[in-house]
Amino acid sequence: MRTRRGACYSPASCQDGRRKRRRIAGGGGEGSAAAAAAVAGGAEGPANDMFEELPDDLVVSILADVAASARSPGDLAGAMLTCKRFRELGQSKVVLARASPRCLAVRAKAWSDAAHRFLQRCADAGNLDACYLLGMIRFYCLGSRGSGAALMAAAAVSGHREALYSLAVIQFNGSGGSKDDRDLRAGAALCARAASLGHVDALRELGHCLQDGYGVRRSVLDGRRLLIQANAR
Repeated sequence: MRTRRGACYSPASCQDGRRKRRRIAGGGGEGSAAAAAAVAGGAEGPANDMFEELPDDLVVSILADVAASARSPGDLAGAMLTCKRFRELGQSKVVLARASPRCLAVRAKAWSDAAHRFLQRCADAGNLDACYLLGMIRFYCLGSRGSGAALMAAAAVSGHREALYSLAVIQFNGSGGSKDDRDLRAGAALCARAASLGHVDALRELGHCLQDGYGVRRSVLDGRRLLIQANAR
């Protein structure tokens, strides 16, 4: 395996070229301030030299795992701020495709063009959660109902249960159009698909549909059975 610089990568070479990290004093001294500035500015140093020896595919694999296990957007952002190379590799499709829902959860007060671009890149990479979230934001918040519905549909086709249920609600309510645009049968079918994938709200909604004959043939007994299942979950 070769590194970014073209040198051979092996355990032996890493041991031979290992460098001892400089110890940083605690507190607010000049040493800690300089270290913080080096990290923020991407300055070269012993740690960065060691990172340069890592192969690109290994760094991408690590960043992808960070993105998949991230509990907030800051987890991936913090890893990408390590150095310029990490920032570049952190934007690869392999990493963005695995970003967790919490990694994509941008608060409303923190919404910005940069956040929009980040979600769009994740969606372009095939991240279903990003397709669903960006679709919801565009449909309900930004007024782009066509592109929003298309993004949710892309996630729904791949089996994203939240997207399936959201599209069902849109069909039931005729959102984005008039009452004449409602499609009860389509809404019930989407609900059934989401329920089969474990979506509890969809299961409950389908139970009500069966009880009332809303978009499906009425069956009070089956409707009650689904409601009991939903409540049990």
